[in-house]
Amino acid sequence: MSNYWQDRRVCVTGGAGFLGSFLVEKLAQHGAKDIFVPTIEKYDLVQREDILRMLQDARPDVIIHLAALAGGIGANRLRPGEFFYINLMMGVQLIHEAWKAGVEKFVAVGTICAYPKFTPLPFKEENLWNGYPEDTNAPYGLAKKMLLVQAQAYRQQYGFNTIYPLPVNLYGPRDNFDLESSHVIPALIRKCLEAKERGEKQVVLWGDGSPTREFLYVEDAAEGLLLATERYNGSEPFNLGSGQEISIKSLAETIARLVEFDGEIVWDTSKPNGQPRRALDTSRAEQFFGFRAKMPLEEGLRRTIDWYLKNGR
Repeated sequence: MSNYWQDRRVCVTGGAGFLGSFLVEKLAQHGAKDIFVPTIEKYDLVQREDILRMLQDARPDVIIHLAALAGGIGANRLRPGEFFYINLMMGVQLIHEAWKAGVEKFVAVGTICAYPKFTPLPFKEENLWNGYPEDTNAPYGLAKKMLLVQAQAYRQQYGFNTIYPLPVNLYGPRDNFDLESSHVIPALIRKCLEAKERGEKQVVLWGDGSPTREFLYVEDAAEGLLLATERYNGSEPFNLGSGQEISIKSLAETIARLVEFDGEIVWDTSKPNGQPRRALDTSRAEQFFGFRAKMPLEEGLRRTIDWYLKNGR
């Protein structure tokens, strides 16, 4: 463990959220003593005045920008304008004002949704610009992708040390289990558990189950972000993932088995699948700052289910 964090003031936007809560805990474990977490009730980071006030209050050396309006396919289809505007305006203004305020380092956390719909597998960072993102989440993905353009431009012109991680789909305890806005793992867990409790014979899921995804356990993601912040100071974006691809069908069957739901899984093919496949080349993160995910998927799913049974109702 290094001394990197001991004398640095750290601001974590979104620090009260899913990934943010684990990141803040790990920061403290790594020796950070001055951690500032702006909440949306006090600071609306879409508004420039609130950003300026936050920077004045936090006086950060390092900003890790996790705050985002995010959600699954349904939420992205319902609110594409909000997903674009809120994420773009938060990120672009925050990077600009952080540079002006003399912040030492900025971590602009991107999204795997920024990749083109038909990216060759495994996703390599150099293919990031070779096509348009998957339609259902393109406004969100492009808004976040603009932060990479800005980060590289500000590094080139002003020498501003901004890095751009691309985390894959996250999961774990404290995830969002609201079916209106949740991602696939918490949605599957909740649907299977509720069907089991009601004695239902089937669960209906979106799409046909054929798309593949890669998932990263939230504590692994937090560790990867801290390592990147400590050790990496370059302009190239980098993937954060587990390197393990699984189909949505296999994922649903695994979760049904783990929660002991023995009914039928029915696929509603009138609903969209989303991006056909997602799996990352994670070699850059290992090469740049020595990160490799540790949590096996099934064990991570067990921990997520256990947390939901105890806390999520």
